[in-house]
Amino acid sequence: MAEQKRRFKVVIDGKTYIIIGNASDAHIQAVTQLVNDELTQIKSLATTLDDEQAAVLLAINTVSDQLRLQTKLERLEKENEQLKQQLAAQN
Repeated sequence: MAEQKRRFKVVIDGKTYIIIGNASDAHIQAVTQLVNDELTQIKSLATTLDDEQAAVLLAINTVSDQLRLQTKLERLEKENEQLKQQLAAQN
């Protein structure tokens, strides 16, 4: 049976949002905290950005980080598979 989606009320950059998903409370809290921390950092470094520009920059940074981590994960999975094959060949 699929997990039931829940509604989460979060505050990001002083604005309230409703997020619907099947994540845990702890996960949503961690995501909210990270988004708020990143927005605060972006706004402190680039004080001329408006809210929308800061949000777009945060999205770009987040997707960039995700792609970098995805590439690393794929490389590690490939290395892991190669090591498994080497180990199997030794046995």
